[in-house]
Amino acid sequence: MVVLTGAGASADSGVPTFRDAQTGLWAQFRPQELATPEAFVANPERVWQWYAWRRELISKVEPNAGHYALARLQRHVGQLTVITQNVDGLHQRAGSTDVVEFHGNIFVNQCFAESVVLQSSELEDGEPPQCRRCGSAVRPGVVWFGESIPAAALDQALQATTQCDVFIAAGTAAEVYPAAGLLAQAGEQDALTVEINPEATAISDAADIVVRARCAVALPTLVEQLIVE
Repeated sequence: MVVLTGAGASADSGVPTFRDAQTGLWAQFRPQELATPEAFVANPERVWQWYAWRRELISKVEPNAGHYALARLQRHVGQLTVITQNVDGLHQRAGSTDVVEFHGNIFVNQCFAESVVLQSSELEDGEPPQCRRCGSAVRPGVVWFGESIPAAALDQALQATTQCDVFIAAGTAAEVYPAAGLLAQAGEQDALTVEINPEATAISDAADIVVRARCAVALPTLVEQLIVE
């Protein structure tokens, strides 16, 4: 099984979406001024502070029933891969172990110059911190506008998608490629495809089964139907 999750999977945890978090001081900035490599080069302190603020918001929320349902399901099926467009790490906190983070993780620190993940011991204090390895500024480990999905994550996602028997798209608006094309790819390999979303999306017509409900409601119900303990 493969489950692709988007912002709707974390909505019931109270995680603000990228644009929802642009309130107060941050409402005056366009996404391109906060989430591009060019923005970071132009004003690394501002971009770092924006992400530090978002990290604080996300650190205060907990996984919801949908996250826990997927972790439970993973323990009862041969293989379940979660491909997530979210950067909040809530799937892992709920107990899912096979998680492909398409857009990275907001709590990861990464060297801007060398693109390597850094541990806290490899950081020099500052806003942003500096990489002790090379002296470069440190950035959050997320995929910014204009950047490509990490090759390893894309390879994992494509491999899982083309080999699965069931593909579920949960809480994603299906507007950003290549993630938006995965359900159709799974269908081409004769997998059963399911969409879970309160609203119609661009992939609704391609899904074999459509469930109009929030992830935190539909996923636990689905798992209860599938698992007998």
